[in-house]
Amino acid sequence: MISIGEMILRIAIGGFLGALVGLERHLRAKEAGIRTHFLVGLGSALFMVISQFGFTSAEHFDAARVAAQVVSGMGFLGAGLIIFQKNSVRGLTTAAGIWVVSAVGLASGAGMFQVAGAAAVMAVICLEAMHFLLRRYEQHQIRLSIVADSEKSLQEALARFGRDLDFYSMERHETSIDVTIVLRVTSREYTGRIIDTVHAIPGLTLSKIEPVVD
Repeated sequence: MISIGEMILRIAIGGFLGALVGLERHLRAKEAGIRTHFLVGLGSALFMVISQFGFTSAEHFDAARVAAQVVSGMGFLGAGLIIFQKNSVRGLTTAAGIWVVSAVGLASGAGMFQVAGAAAVMAVICLEAMHFLLRRYEQHQIRLSIVADSEKSLQEALARFGRDLDFYSMERHETSIDVTIVLRVTSREYTGRIIDTVHAIPGLTLSKIEPVVD
């Protein structure tokens, strides 16, 4: 049996490492931030301590049973973070982060501080590195709302967008055509280029440009 101080140290490290991962999520304004990740890490470490040392007075006990339930419980918490909206899924990365933090907490509760610390650092590096790479190279969808005064102007605009064009829809009126165009671009620095393209075509008016949130 370890001392009470050692137990408190284990759950404190679990909470701290969870908060370290949560800081990255907080800076990205994601659904779960520092507090959520701290509590998950703290709770997981506490469950592990309880699992290891809370039933030593029993004649027969399995130290892995309580810890195993933490893994199942994280599935429910992670599912609550995942949002399906407008044919897109959000929150998967944050849910996966919560799952990893629960494992970090379990490792801390088991006294495996080096493994827990390494896992937390690798999780933060992965999230930061992937954010940088995806922001630079990943394709993004943007939605344009355009008013065209003729079919000719619309067709010219579609031709100029070329390979960037994902899909479009239009609604005809007596004197104009309301068009919604979705483009797929590899850089977020698209606004100026698109405005220049639209303004170069007579008969087009750009009313709105916005990212399609995943």
